[in-house]
Amino acid sequence: MVVATSDTSLGEQFEPNPPHVTYLALSLFLILYALFSRFIRNRLHLSEPPLAVVFGIIFGPFVLDILSPRKWGLGDNVVQETTRLIVGIQCFAIGIELPKFYFSGHWRSVLMMLGPVMAFGWLICTLFVHLVFKTPLPASFVIAACLTPTDPVLAASVLAQSRFSNRVPSRIKHLLSAESATNDGVSFPFLYVGLSILTTSSRSSAAKKFFLITILWQCVFGILLGLLLGHAAYRLLRFSERRQFIGRPSFLVFYLLLAILAVSMGAILGSDDFLIAFGAGIGFASDGFYATRTQHVDLPNIIDLLLNSSMFVYFGTIIPWREYNRRISDTVSITPGRLIGFVILVLLFRRIPFVLALKRLIPHIRTYREALFCGHFGPMGLGGLFLAIEARAQLETGTSLPVPFPPSIPDAKDEKAIAAQAIWPIVSFVVFMSTIVHGLSVLGVSLGSHFSRKPSERAPLLGGEEEGLEGMIHTDDDSMEDDEESSSGPEG
Repeated sequence: MVVATSDTSLGEQFEPNPPHVTYLALSLFLILYALFSRFIRNRLHLSEPPLAVVFGIIFGPFVLDILSPRKWGLGDNVVQETTRLIVGIQCFAIGIELPKFYFSGHWRSVLMMLGPVMAFGWLICTLFVHLVFKTPLPASFVIAACLTPTDPVLAASVLAQSRFSNRVPSRIKHLLSAESATNDGVSFPFLYVGLSILTTSSRSSAAKKFFLITILWQCVFGILLGLLLGHAAYRLLRFSERRQFIGRPSFLVFYLLLAILAVSMGAILGSDDFLIAFGAGIGFASDGFYATRTQHVDLPNIIDLLLNSSMFVYFGTIIPWREYNRRISDTVSITPGRLIGFVILVLLFRRIPFVLALKRLIPHIRTYREALFCGHFGPMGLGGLFLAIEARAQLETGTSLPVPFPPSIPDAKDEKAIAAQAIWPIVSFVVFMSTIVHGLSVLGVSLGSHFSRKPSERAPLLGGEEEGLEGMIHTDDDSMEDDEESSSGPEG
């Protein structure tokens, strides 16, 4: 702080440097949202991510130019590490919030969402990327892999406690949460199919590297390490708690510290950060002890509000608008029209047709209205941004360390350079549109449910209905086994 003297003018007292402006802008947004959070969530049926992105766009270089992270020296490495940490914490939190021993009785439904639905979505996105942008097939594989997983942060914002989420059956909410927490990690094999082709000289060495590093080390070892880490931390916490070695504040924040530990171990070991974090959450809270002891505490929601909203504001400030109309090579170019058309194709065909087609094989999904809901609510968000930076780093440096400010090459010659140049504009635009579309979907569903009723059956407030959504079966069935669930309920 500048100390005023007789020779110091009042203007010299102002110090609007980047950190101070950031504190001001983020706190202003969070205060405004907090003051009206219940009204926004329960009356307007909006969540914080789309509002945060719009706030970031307005305060960013595109409009007011108050928040300019790129000018301040914050590059791809900052995006990579912040998304890594936030998505990892969210994956861990979902592992805690799921009902105890959830996967022992519900593995069939989760496996179908992670297997056929995810694989078909990856392939169809690959086809769309290849046809719309004319990118080579290996580059299309990489870009599509970034769009394959559903984002746990955006999914949590939709499924979080609110008037709308109370209208969705618990089995659907748990299924979507479990899927979103696991498929960010499961998406690594899809990502490295294309990367292995682009970065390895021979097919045999590419297949060997893919199996040993991607499948065994990143995925299998990652989930096992996470389960072991979580269970060990659980045992230590129970030991300390029984002997009253740990205080209540430390007990409450223990989950956050463990989540950061899991993510950091994954990053250091070069394994799958998100699978380790999710596995640690499952191993830590599989019997429901921690969730029961903290069920009346809103610390996770507070952390989510601070971290997630801040990151979406940050994303709004770094959206590469100029990259949405550029030529990459003689055959590959990105235009606004192609981007919009591509987003429409992805939103319509990435998940919905496959979930509808496989509805009978997914025990948790009992009606076609539920299948449509699950197919639509597969948002693409921070996990996709992380995968895009991870892929670009592998293509640019051969490691997971990205170039902070990669140059724009106007005429890329080889497939590797084309992939490196195309991945960020395409993925960032899809994430932006997904954040807006899925963030507004709750409002759309609520209004549709309101106006589909007879005037005498509508709630006094617009979209204020509280009973379960039509076309869904609302029963308390979360403890039922998959085979029991598949044999009950009428067709929708």
